[in-house]
Amino acid sequence: MTWTETLRTGWAAVHTHALRSILTVLGILIGIAAVILTVGLGLGTQKDVSAQISQLGSNLLIVKPGSSTTTAGIRGGFGSRTTLTTADAEALASSVNAPDIGKVAAEKTSSASLVAGTTNWTTQVTGTTDDWLAVRGRTVASGAFFTAADEANRAKVVVLGPETATELFGTTRVVGQTVTVDDTDLQVVGVLAAQGASGDSDLDDVAIIPMSTAADSLTGGLSRNAVSTIYIQAASTDQLNAAYQEADTLLLNLHGITSSESADFTINSQDALVSTATAVYKTLTVLLTGIAALSLLVGGIGVMNIMLVSVTERTREIGLRKALGAPPWAIRRQFLVEATVLGLSGGLLGAALGIIAAQILPGLLDTSVVVSGAAVVGAVVIAMGIGLVFGVYPATRAARLAPIDALRAE
Repeated sequence: MTWTETLRTGWAAVHTHALRSILTVLGILIGIAAVILTVGLGLGTQKDVSAQISQLGSNLLIVKPGSSTTTAGIRGGFGSRTTLTTADAEALASSVNAPDIGKVAAEKTSSASLVAGTTNWTTQVTGTTDDWLAVRGRTVASGAFFTAADEANRAKVVVLGPETATELFGTTRVVGQTVTVDDTDLQVVGVLAAQGASGDSDLDDVAIIPMSTAADSLTGGLSRNAVSTIYIQAASTDQLNAAYQEADTLLLNLHGITSSESADFTINSQDALVSTATAVYKTLTVLLTGIAALSLLVGGIGVMNIMLVSVTERTREIGLRKALGAPPWAIRRQFLVEATVLGLSGGLLGAALGIIAAQILPGLLDTSVVVSGAAVVGAVVIAMGIGLVFGVYPATRAARLAPIDALRAE
């Protein structure tokens, strides 16, 4: 019997018992679709998390002050001390001190009430330098960002987030308008492009002013030179580790600290955040894929069951073929082909269902689903493998039937 005849006969046998075959294929179909969707959800969530982290900026290191301790022994946690200054930021920005660091932007943040006419809105006011836009990966939708000259001249200017502008003026077309912060009038020179949320902070509800203006008008006093965060952009992705080492060493020297364990600052990289999130979602994906694989096992048992029933029903047919000279391998191949057809059908239909569901689910779950080509191909191959593996025993049992015993069967 040629392969063409075997395939034609196998398809005919599957088609003859259509309902039974459909029910068998359904088990494999559900398992394959579940595997594709599980992997897709894991990759999609990983993509979303990476995108949110990347909103902070590219090749980024984030330097935060250390923790404070009150006289009562209460520790305030990281960021509660004022150990970072504008002098630290200037030293880090020097190509002589840190050649692998590209740009540096320090931030001095505080919550303040902005007033525009009879409207007021409380938001986060951030004093920074002109490099902030590039370091944080932001763009301006209208107007322009303030310049180094504005910083040097302590200009009374502000760049608003789109949400802040809308709350104050009812529109984002506000360039040239004036807002008042702590009795200081600031002219709006630009409006940031919408960025969305990052963690628990709204990136569109901000007011950005020059660092010198913030020190003079909002902070003053002994803390005028203190900063709450220093953002460091490495010269390139490959230089991120080197930039980290340079920043750590330089700050330790500037603060007169000899041991890293005693550092009064912390440096975090977004690569560490991405790696942590990726590890978590990889573990979750493996767990969910294992659960989905159980349905594939059930589908495989269904294939074995249907093939054993088929062998029992076709005992006389098997005996007749063997009496006419069909060798055992031909009988075995016949039933393996039938089992593979069932597995392949379930795999292809399951892959199609998984891909279609991956297009629909993002709109329902508000999350990304990334269809992996490797997962689709692998799922179909697994489905065929299930057909073969679970079809071996029934096929072998059919091949071992003695012709005389098979012909006597009723």
